[in-house]
Amino acid sequence: MLNHLEEHFVMGIHFLRGNGQTPRGHALFFARSLTDSQVIYSTYCLIPPIPMSLAKYFPPILAAQFPIEELQSAGRISGMPIPPMLEDGLSLEELEELAERRDDDLCDLGAISNEEVERMQAAAANCQEYAQLYASSMLQRHPTPKSPPPSGPLQVDELSAEDLLLETMPERQKFAELGKLIGTARYALDGHDAALLQETKRRMEQIIRRLPEKYRGIDLVTAATSNRPNSGRLAELYLSRAYKLVDEEYADIPDIDRAIQELRTKE
Repeated sequence: MLNHLEEHFVMGIHFLRGNGQTPRGHALFFARSLTDSQVIYSTYCLIPPIPMSLAKYFPPILAAQFPIEELQSAGRISGMPIPPMLEDGLSLEELEELAERRDDDLCDLGAISNEEVERMQAAAANCQEYAQLYASSMLQRHPTPKSPPPSGPLQVDELSAEDLLLETMPERQKFAELGKLIGTARYALDGHDAALLQETKRRMEQIIRRLPEKYRGIDLVTAATSNRPNSGRLAELYLSRAYKLVDEEYADIPDIDRAIQELRTKE
């Protein structure tokens, strides 16, 4: 069936049905097992048409455990993987038929580990990527004026699904997300997509606010979103440096710092 589908590749998501520039807001995701390409894992990504906050429905005793100073607006578009983990059980042919019948996007996520934790993280991360594509598309079609920031503190019920994911995400996974966003930022710069670049920068800043200063997150975001010469390489070096810190490979850091300094002097 794939021979009549228009393929479209955007960032880490390969659209076999649909278009990354105008996503439908609902998509079937699938990935192949790293150890057996015949094994297909899948989930369904949905962008809620009505803004909502999952935290609004949490018992107060649970919601109170989350910090409120970084909480985001409840109206943000956020992707929801259903089920929350890429599961096996459906063949590629069945997924193609479902996508045709339901008029869903069909997206190939590539190969993935059999580990449940990684399949859950991949479902969440790629659903957020898809949500960003959808938000960028909607913003281009229906620009909205900026509203003034709220005068009072944000409420606990404004915690979005994206915030919940970041609060529980280990540092290594946060850097994996930053690595993907660096690629998105460079893609936006190359395509002169100001809306996508602005939203990508916001998401990167949302992550680095949850990281210690030793990782130099501000410098990483600045480099990733800059169009200056060598800025892309600088971002990669900052990310590599962060991984070395996480892995406690301190002996490698001075060489990376020297490489960073050399590039910065050339700007």
